Amino acid sequence: MFLRGIGLSAAVLAHGAEPVIPGFENAPMDPNASKGWTPVSDRKVRVGIVGYGHCRFGARFGFQNHPNVEIVAVSDLIPERRDGLAKECKCAKTYPSLAELLKDDRIEAVFVATDAPSHARHCIEALQHGKHVATAVPATYGSLEEADELYATVKKSGLKYMMFETSCFHEDLHAMRQIYRAGGFGELVYAEGEYYHYCPTPIPSYNDWRVGLPPQWYPTHSNAYHIGVTGGYFTEVSCMGMPSKVPHLQPQNNRYKNPFGTEIALFRTKEGGSARMAVSWDTPGYDGEMGRVRGQKGSYYKAFVGLKRNTADMRRPPLPPGVQAGGHGGSHGHLMNEFITAILENREPLVNIAWALNMTVSGIIAHQSALKNGELMKIPTYIWKG
Repeated sequence: MFLRGIGLSAAVLAHGAEPVIPGFENAPMDPNASKGWTPVSDRKVRVGIVGYGHCRFGARFGFQNHPNVEIVAVSDLIPERRDGLAKECKCAKTYPSLAELLKDDRIEAVFVATDAPSHARHCIEALQHGKHVATAVPATYGSLEEADELYATVKKSGLKYMMFETSCFHEDLHAMRQIYRAGGFGELVYAEGEYYHYCPTPIPSYNDWRVGLPPQWYPTHSNAYHIGVTGGYFTEVSCMGMPSKVPHLQPQNNRYKNPFGTEIALFRTKEGGSARMAVSWDTPGYDGEMGRVRGQKGSYYKAFVGLKRNTADMRRPPLPPGVQAGGHGGSHGHLMNEFITAILENREPLVNIAWALNMTVSGIIAHQSALKNGELMKIPTYIWKG
């Protein structure tokens, strides 16, 4: 793994290009990705996109390539980025702010790809303007009050809300979910999720929100390896944090007074099982989002163990022609397609408000536990009937 890191640095220096952020590598092209796809409607969902920061999330999920989408307008506070988003999305109309974009009555759905501290507030504003909302992760940023407000706003609005948690459409996690729903695992006894993203210096971010970010405030990539499988939630947590030697993760060097570069949470699940979820910014080596589960009838660890192969159809849904699977384990296109299809079919999207908040809020409480030396703490839970 050390050599892998050297190789990447050498390649970057040799070609003068920016390194690829871990997780953003596009999945290999699958010539059969659209096999079996049939449109559910002939209408186009009119979408507005806001946010085109360092990660370029506004264009990464492929809304501009979906045959059932018309991108009406885009927005970013920084003019150069706003123009870049418009070019990437092949969209002529731009607005200088989300507030202006939301006044456009032609837009029926908004993708929020802004800075993480603004996600909940921006989603609430969009819902209050009568727009369906999809958002990058996390659903809320360290705030239990905003979590409750967001939940109440979604409930009152009657509109679609979906968080684009990438792990939920990883090939392995999608297979786990299909097996679980078919009864192939039975009750889950144990799950593990891991999100390792080495950040010796923070990724550039709006108002430096990533500097010193508490690991468990960004927990959804790992927590999905239980909640994204079962649709359940965690009830209690004990979390241990390890003080970091990385400068921006020193408490005196960040706005959060956060001392931890790694936080390992042990959750009790709704079923009474356990889940160990790790998030780490300061451990070099293999980066990525990964997980595994063990159930009463079998387990999934890189492959199937103790399971019948015909338990369930584990293939991810076909993608519309022209839509690529994209980054984060080939999840981008699937998440976007799920959101658009949910609107067209007038149904709940996969990662709805309850899943989103249960994945996110559990990490907020986990960080509180770490600050209290692993104290066992209760977690607020969210139930959604849809």
